[in-house]
Parts: sequence; structure tokens; C-alpha cells
Amino acid sequence: MIESAVPDSQAQVQIEGNHVHLRVVSPAFAGQSPVKKQQMVYAVLNDMIASGEIHAVHMQTLTPEQA
Repeated sequence: MIESAVPDSQAQVQIEGNHVHLRVVSPAFAGQSPVKKQQMVYAVLNDMIASGEIHAVHMQTLTPEQA
């Protein structure tokens, strides 16, 4: 879902119960503030967070150069 929504992204996802650990790499993050990067990812997860399917998210958002 993340790779479809965030342009040219690669996502590594680890799920532990209802906690999700993400590492998302995308050139779309270039020049974006950390908050904006997180908002791009949270936009994909909002329905699952609202339903309680996901309780906690830990994410790392990087550009390809940072990765």
C-alpha cells in the first residue's frame, strides 16, 4: 500500500501484533520536512489506525541518498 501511494518508494515493513515498524525510502521525500514525510505515510495508514488494526507506528523515512 505504501509503495503504491508514495512515488517510487521502497518500504520495509515489520509487524509485531498491532505495532508496525516501517522503513520507507523515496525520492519524493527530498526537500520535505520530517513531519511532511510522516504525513505522506500516515495518509496511507489512517484507516487502519482509526479502526484499531494498527495501534502504534514507528517509521524511518529516507531519500535514496540518505539510505
